[in-house]
Amino acid sequence: MSQNLDTATWITPHHGRSSSLSVRRCRLEVVAGADVGTVIELAQPAIVIGRAGGSADLALNDQKVSGLHCELRLEAGGYRLRDLSSTNGTYVRGVRVVEAWLAPGSTIAVGKSAVLFTPLADAVDLPLWGEAGLAGLVGQSPPMRHLFEMIERFARSDATVLVRGETGVGKELIARAIHAASARRSGPFIVVDCGAIAAGLVESALFGHEKGAFTGALKAAQGAFRAAHGGTIFLDELGELPLDLQPKLLRVLQEREVQPVGGEQTIPVDVRVVCGTNRDLAQEVAAGRFREDLLYRLQVVELTVPPLRARKGDIAALADHFLARIAERTKKPPKRLATDAISLCLEHDWPGNVRELEHAIEAAAVYAEGDEILARDLPMAGKVFRKKAEQALDSATSITADGAPRAGLRETLGDIERDRLAETLVACGNNRSRAAKALGMSRGALLRRLKRYGLESHDDAIA
Repeated sequence: MSQNLDTATWITPHHGRSSSLSVRRCRLEVVAGADVGTVIELAQPAIVIGRAGGSADLALNDQKVSGLHCELRLEAGGYRLRDLSSTNGTYVRGVRVVEAWLAPGSTIAVGKSAVLFTPLADAVDLPLWGEAGLAGLVGQSPPMRHLFEMIERFARSDATVLVRGETGVGKELIARAIHAASARRSGPFIVVDCGAIAAGLVESALFGHEKGAFTGALKAAQGAFRAAHGGTIFLDELGELPLDLQPKLLRVLQEREVQPVGGEQTIPVDVRVVCGTNRDLAQEVAAGRFREDLLYRLQVVELTVPPLRARKGDIAALADHFLARIAERTKKPPKRLATDAISLCLEHDWPGNVRELEHAIEAAAVYAEGDEILARDLPMAGKVFRKKAEQALDSATSITADGAPRAGLRETLGDIERDRLAETLVACGNNRSRAAKALGMSRGALLRRLKRYGLESHDDAIA
């Protein structure tokens, strides 16, 4: 067990392999306000503090506290406190906090109440899936293997599932895996992107309409819920659902029946509902853009998909998966990533997550001239270089080790750029055109830089 109370999660090995993900328990004790003396102990990824009568984990009888006031999220590096756009703010040591790491023993002030946060020495062991994949999903990192375990477990029931995650993490693939592992696998799987449908057409797209219900309704339509009867419906980007339609979705979740636009009768539906969002719905509730009762109904089962930057150990396996799929599609032998390409992938932060990685691998497979994909073939090579240059500049001090003034900003950046140009020329066999392509610039721009740095004398093997 980890004795460092700043650590929220760690891997517990069993019989020589990582078989469980340990999550530290923590205690929240109300030390001021109407609920003084109230204590809860939890071990879960997110803990919400809010006003009594809502869906908060720690509910306070304090009118100065918002319905969903603030959140404590357990991450590998510690405990993060985040205000959920509350009316009166969240304070630690008298300082108003928007988002900050929370030290053990901190007191959180909300409204007229105060809550003492204490991490405990014991932990809860979360099970890990025994394989590095599930139903088309790829991942060998502990967070993903725990996610796979939860998918398989939750698939056994018909409970509504809320899948959270940034854009590009694969929320639809998670929903498909739930469907594939469920008793409904032989039924339809219907996807509705709530953010891609015009606001005036969302109700019809979800619940259907009768002939003549509105201008252009030349015939009746059953809608996505009825199309998914006997199977699963995935409502992607649920946070984009118009506020006036949210009560109707809530009714469908509660009553399992829909009423088509222009219709007078309700129609029963037998469907499993999985929702996806890249928004913080608790903040949307606090801002008045999402109904709290709907959020409460959706949180029956919740899955959080980690961003790719938090599971870089999966990058090589994901890249191999995408390359194998490209090979199958093109009927050619699969290409492979060179060591420098893998290193480059590990340095990149992947703001677009798995989707960005997939597109990068597809592009690199086209650019690569042989069976091996090099770092220069990857489309984000220039971005990573610029980031490394910025880091080098940030780390530079005003004087050198012998006390002499360090070269100015322009000279330091020039040295880095000159070295990069020289390295790329060598890697491209002194081919100016290939080097320009690898650096993401025109051939003319490259030639001007070569002249500036005195590199134009290199042999131009191919013009």
